[in-house]
Amino acid sequence: MSSSISTATGASALASKRSVFQQNGRPTVSSARTPSSLRMASVEELKQVVGYKSIDDYVTSGMVVGLGTGSTAYFAVERLGQKLASGELKDIVAIPTSIRTKEQAESLNIPLVTLDTHPVLDVAIDGADEVDPDLNLVKGRGGALLREKMVEVQAKKFIVIVDDSKMVEGLGISGAMPVEVTPFCWEHSLKRLKECESLAGCDAKLRMDGEKPYVTDNDNYIVDLYFETPIKDAEKAAADMINMVGVVEHGLFLNMTTAVLIAGKNGVEVKLK
Repeated sequence: MSSSISTATGASALASKRSVFQQNGRPTVSSARTPSSLRMASVEELKQVVGYKSIDDYVTSGMVVGLGTGSTAYFAVERLGQKLASGELKDIVAIPTSIRTKEQAESLNIPLVTLDTHPVLDVAIDGADEVDPDLNLVKGRGGALLREKMVEVQAKKFIVIVDDSKMVEGLGISGAMPVEVTPFCWEHSLKRLKECESLAGCDAKLRMDGEKPYVTDNDNYIVDLYFETPIKDAEKAAADMINMVGVVEHGLFLNMTTAVLIAGKNGVEVKLK
C-alpha cells in the first residue's frame, strides 16, 4: 500500500498563488478559511501546480529526464524549459514520449536524446488517467501509451502528476482503458480482447479520428476498453493482453510508480509507494 504526506506547492511561477495553497508553511485544510480563489481553482491551474512542482522537487542538474505526454505533463516540460533557460538547471538531456512532446521540448531548447543512447533515466515525469490506492495507473487516453511505457519503465524514479479527480478506487472505471493494436486484422484483436476472461464485461471500441481510425505515433490503432466495474485482477488482465499476438501495448501501468503528486483544493499531496 502507499503512504502519503501533504506538502504546499513551490513553483516560483505560481508565487502569486502561494498564499492560496500555503499558510504558515502548511497546506490550508480548513474549508471555512480556504480562500475563494483556491476553491475555484481551475483544473488547468491544478495541473500547472503539480507540473511545476515535479520539476522543482525531482529534477537536478546532470539528469536524464523522461518527458511525458498530455495536458498535465505539458506543464512539467514547460517548467523544465524555464529552468534551463534561466541557468538554474544545467547539463540536462530529455527523452520525449510523443511527437507533440518532442515538438514542445524543441521549442523550449531542451536537449533531446533517445533510449538508444541513454537507456537508463534518472527520472520520468508524466500524468495519468487513473490512479488506484496502490498507485497503479491507467494511462494512454492521449494515445501515447507505448512510448510512455517504453521510456518510463527505464526510469529510476517515475513521478506521476495528477489533479485529485484522477484518483479512483479501482482501475478502468472512469473512462477508456486503451490498448494499442496493429492495424492488420484489428477487428480480430478487438474480438479477442472482448472475449478475454480477465477483461470480462468490457465493451471494446476502435478509437476514431473523425471518420477514420485514430493512428498513433507508431502507426498503430487503439482499441478502447470500457468497464462498468473495476478490473478485478489487473495483473492477470495485463498479462493476458500483452500475450495476445496483435496487441502492441496496453494502458495498465502496474508497479512502476515511485510517487504521485496530487493537486487539490488544499495544496499538493504526495503519495509514496
